[in-house]
Amino acid sequence: MSFEDIDLQWFAAEDEGRTEEPSELKLKKARDEGRVAKSPEVNGAFVFLFAVLALMFLSKWLLRNFEEILIFFFTRSGHGNAVNGSSAAVFFDYYFKMVFPIALVSLVAGVVGNIIQNRGWMFSLKPLTPNFKKILPHFGEYFKKTIFSKQGLFNIAKSLAKVAILVFASFAIIKSNMGELLFIIHQNGNILAAFGKIASIAFKLLLFAAIFFFVISIPDYFVQKSAFMDSLKMTKQEVKEEFKEMEGDPEVKNRIKQAQRQLLSSNVPRAVAESDVVITNPTHFAVALKYDAAASDAPMVNAKGEDFMAQRIKEIARENDIPIVENRPLARSLYAEVELGAIIPDSYFKAISVVYSHLKKFNKTAS
Repeated sequence: MSFEDIDLQWFAAEDEGRTEEPSELKLKKARDEGRVAKSPEVNGAFVFLFAVLALMFLSKWLLRNFEEILIFFFTRSGHGNAVNGSSAAVFFDYYFKMVFPIALVSLVAGVVGNIIQNRGWMFSLKPLTPNFKKILPHFGEYFKKTIFSKQGLFNIAKSLAKVAILVFASFAIIKSNMGELLFIIHQNGNILAAFGKIASIAFKLLLFAAIFFFVISIPDYFVQKSAFMDSLKMTKQEVKEEFKEMEGDPEVKNRIKQAQRQLLSSNVPRAVAESDVVITNPTHFAVALKYDAAASDAPMVNAKGEDFMAQRIKEIARENDIPIVENRPLARSLYAEVELGAIIPDSYFKAISVVYSHLKKFNKTAS
């Protein structure tokens, strides 16, 4: 491949035109499909770190079991039937007993790492669904994502940095302990002491590597999260289409209405003060109406309340010189049948028009 064969678009901004942040609906769909911001480094670091800690904690117990199995087989090495069914059973018994604790800790660490990144338990069969489009390789797309992209360059730099730091740290740790190791070998000649020193050096290397991988996995998670959010960005057209789709969803409509009602309920004093009239039961119900000819063809329910709230609405109306009209059946019906912030139905036009006509006469008389 020559430089002329490389498409310059590989170096362009990915998913050009996707400038809008992903909506809550798109994030929810991605989560339902099992796609969340996740870094493999975090899972690997969790598994590696806790496996090393378990290995260090159980090292003496593992060494005793290792000695026992060596003694068992060496004492039978001179017999003709050293390897038989009972010997195999003993081997697998020790093998399972020594490996199972480390494997269990690693499994739990991997699950915990996933739960932390997923921000809770998540189960989806979507990732297991066969995708035949991935059978045929797309080399151009592969190289674009793995090499000629910010994510690809970051991964290459990260891998090189990890190798360099681990090599340097390994050299420093081994060099700092080499004098003591050589002294043990040449002066004492104690094989077990030398083996113990080598094991100590190995544990230091493993612990440093585990902590190092865990530390670098934290910024890697945020880099992966940023890349994941970028991959879910939407075009302006997608945002419009999603909004239209949500508009027709009854559940979304109900949520919007509920939010509007909560907003209006939290602003009762202002809503009543801006109303034209309050229709009351007079003790149990109160409904404040407001008519804006520029916004709608009929009055809307600006505030409403029952019992204590009804008395509060009337109190606010008096403080702001809002007319209070007593009409028991109308107040009860409006409270029960018309939602907060909704336009009154056609069936109430006649009754409401009478109320507003009285208001006009009252205003003219007052003026």
